Formats: sequence, structure tokens, C-alpha cells
Amino acid sequence: MLDSTGFLTDIWYLGLPAAQLKRGKPVRKIIMGQPILFARDAGGRAFALRDICPHRGIPLSYGRMVAGGNEVECPYHGWRFGPEGRCTAIPSLVSGQEMDISKIRVRRYPVRERNGLVWVFIASGPVEGAALSEAPEPEFGPPEVPGAGEASPNFTYVVKFDCHLDNAIIGLMDPAHGPYVHQSWYWRTSKSTYEKEKTFAPAERGWVMKSHPPSSNSFAYKWLGGKPVTEIVFRIPGVRTEYIRVGKYFVTSLTVVTPIDEKTTEVTQLLYWDHPVLKVFKPLMVAFSKAFLNQDRVIVEKQNEGLRFNPRLMLIPDADTQAKWYFRMKKNWADAGGDPARFDNPVKGETTLRWKS
Repeated sequence: MLDSTGFLTDIWYLGLPAAQLKRGKPVRKIIMGQPILFARDAGGRAFALRDICPHRGIPLSYGRMVAGGNEVECPYHGWRFGPEGRCTAIPSLVSGQEMDISKIRVRRYPVRERNGLVWVFIASGPVEGAALSEAPEPEFGPPEVPGAGEASPNFTYVVKFDCHLDNAIIGLMDPAHGPYVHQSWYWRTSKSTYEKEKTFAPAERGWVMKSHPPSSNSFAYKWLGGKPVTEIVFRIPGVRTEYIRVGKYFVTSLTVVTPIDEKTTEVTQLLYWDHPVLKVFKPLMVAFSKAFLNQDRVIVEKQNEGLRFNPRLMLIPDADTQAKWYFRMKKNWADAGGDPARFDNPVKGETTLRWKS
């Protein structure tokens, strides 16, 4: 479904990098305007609950982990909740005050941990009250990181964009803004542009720019040596992977876009690699990635000055075709009720797109 803010439900979102979630130390995050507590149980398994105590509304994340780390205790009156969201204790109750506290629940969010990331499934439906239903485990998992196996990222950078999720995504996927937004000596200049032609095909909940040599006017790729080949995949709600192979080595850039609320979006940039040259050039890779993403953040914030007048916007062929696919995919996923079997991917077969950048 699409909620009132234009965000997709019944799909996986990035919660946080796994390294930020320590046992015994709950972490509060806002995703799609929903307060979510992330924590680890006694066995180190991650779980997520709605971060509001149903008694008086205080965030549970202000509390502490008890019962060996298997329950979170509200700091106001000591109510406790287990990883499944069920209340396990109300200390103020006395003998004769019969109450089935197991019927008191906070919403549980399915969680999966993979490649050093904690993913959370945001389901549709009520988040509190009598209509709150059990959250079944999704039949499909969060996206995999190509080439990484079970490895964690070599580099992680998180930045907030002051804009709606949609504007962040179509800005990041835009193939024609590079010479203007990202012009620099180590990447490309506004004069280093030429016509490009790429082949696209459908992918699971998205599309793929099929394997191709990287742009010859992008200097950073030359660090890798050899003859790199790259494949770029985009999946809803906002996951982009760029998988680069150079002989027997790989580099994967993972960009994940997570909505905080209608006006704020979190963008997480991660890099995975086994390429030996990047052990030497890691400081440069880190600096380059941060600069690149911050250039996108600055241009989107400048765009906000015009968007506040609610102008009519244009999407042109072929440079904006991916943006068109994105909006159609959102609608089709909502129409399918989050059911992958019913989802109609608007990208049909192979398609060639051409643009200049």
C-alpha cells in the first residue's frame, strides 16, 4: 500500500548499520514517521518494536534491557515487553487485580540482519489499539549485496537529506546531472560529456542496467585498473547497488534511501570490496564517497527552494525514464498489496535508453 505520505508499506527498509546496535543498548529510529526501537536479545538477535509504551506514551527506548537482555523495561512505570511485543510485567498490579497482561502489546516489526545491516519490514495496518494484528514473517527478504557473501561493509556513511523520499531517489538515480552536480578533477568536468547508450531489463522489484564498462569520463574507476565491468540495479522502495568486477576482484556500492518523515530522508552509502588496491586508497574512497553524496544533498536542498511553490514538473525521455519507472512501480506495488506474486513490473523485457552526460 501507499500511506498518506506517499511511502510504500509491506516492504523492507534499512533500519540501521548492525555495528550501531549493541547488546543492552536500544536504539530509537523514526522510519516513515513511525517511532521504532531496535534492540538485541540475550542471544544477540536483533528485534524491533514500536517505540511507545501503551500505558502513558513514553518511548520505551528511554528504558533499559532486563531479564538477561530479553525484555525492555519502560522507564516510567516499569512495564516490560519481550521481543514479540507482548507485555510481560506490570509491577503496580497487586493481588486480586486480575488482568491478562499478555493481551497488551506493542507492534512488532519483522527484522533481518544481513551483510552488516539491520533491515525492518514496515507492514500496512494499524500500529496500535485493539485492531493491532500479529506481524507475520514476510515471504521475501531484504535485498542481497552482490559479491559480498556474508561480509560486512568496509565503509559506511549516513547523511540526511531535507526532502521527501521521492525527490531524494529520483535525484540519486538521475543519469544526466553528473557533469553539473559532481564536476571535479577526480570525477569529471562539465566539458567531459558525451552520448551514452545503456541496456536495461526487469529485476526483482526493480530494474537492472546490464553489465557494461564504466563511463570512460569518470576518472575514479581508473583506480581499479584492468577492465572493470559494472552492473547497476535499482529496487523499490529505494535500494541501488553498483556491482563492479575487475578480474577476480569486486567492488560493490550500496546506496539505501530510507524515509524519516515527509520532509526528511536518510541516505546510507556503503562500500564492500575485496580489491587489494582499495586497502591503500581507502582514505581517498571515503573522502570521495562523502563528497559525492554531499553534492547530491546540497543540490536537493537548493531544489527545495523551488519546490515549495509546488511547480508543475517535467519528466523527459530518456534521461528521466527511470524516474517514470520508479513512480509506476510504487503504484503497482501498492495495487498488489505488497504481494510479489501480484506485482506487475512496468519494465518489460530489454530496453535501450540514451542520454548525454
